[in-house]
Amino acid sequence: MKSPNVIWHPRLVNRSDRERLNKHRSGVIWFTGLPASGKSTIAHFLEKELFDRGIRAYVLDGDNIRHGLCGDLGFSREDRRENLRRIAEVCRLMVDAGLLVLAAFVSPYREDRRYVRERVGDGAFFEVYVRCSPETCEKRDPKGLYRRAR
Repeated sequence: MKSPNVIWHPRLVNRSDRERLNKHRSGVIWFTGLPASGKSTIAHFLEKELFDRGIRAYVLDGDNIRHGLCGDLGFSREDRRENLRRIAEVCRLMVDAGLLVLAAFVSPYREDRRYVRERVGDGAFFEVYVRCSPETCEKRDPKGLYRRAR
């Protein structure tokens, strides 16, 4: 239940101020795809390339997030939805802070990705589907998800 005593405090420094200071736009590049398709690998390589060019970027990785912020969640439909709801809020805060967020999440449900897009703002959200054959994903699979699914 939401507390009635919570208010939103106005900002004296806004997103566009931070973007001007950073000399780049903020936003979210959302990498989605099958497990072991290469989402995190691409995001981390892109982060390094952007960093080398002076762009303030940060990777939010599905596995890493589950060690802390979402460590209490499993993989049921409801838990997956809650996982992405929390991530959407983190992304929104990071975009407001002037960062380019590189988010790497399996996120199989279109409505969950739509929710993240709406929370972040459509003009600041770019979805990238990392296409990889299931056979290749299975060969790369460090967690044994595909083997266990057989």
